[in-house]
Amino acid sequence: MTKPAKPCPICKKARSEEFSPFCSSRCRDRDLSKWFGDGYSVAGRPALPEEIAAEVTGAQED
Repeated sequence: MTKPAKPCPICKKARSEEFSPFCSSRCRDRDLSKWFGDGYSVAGRPALPEEIAAEVTGAQED
C-alpha cells in the first residue's frame, strides 16, 4: 500500500518532480525568502559575533 503524496509545504498543491518538495519555482523561492527573512529559525541561542568571525576565519585557513 502506498502512502499518499505529501503536498507542497508552501501552498499545499501537488508536488512537482522538478521542484520537489515544492510544486513550482515560485514556492521554492518563497521558502528561500522565509529563510533569508528570519521566517524560519533553528532552535538554540543566537551565535555571538566572535563565534561567527572564528568560523569565517577558520574556513579560510583550510
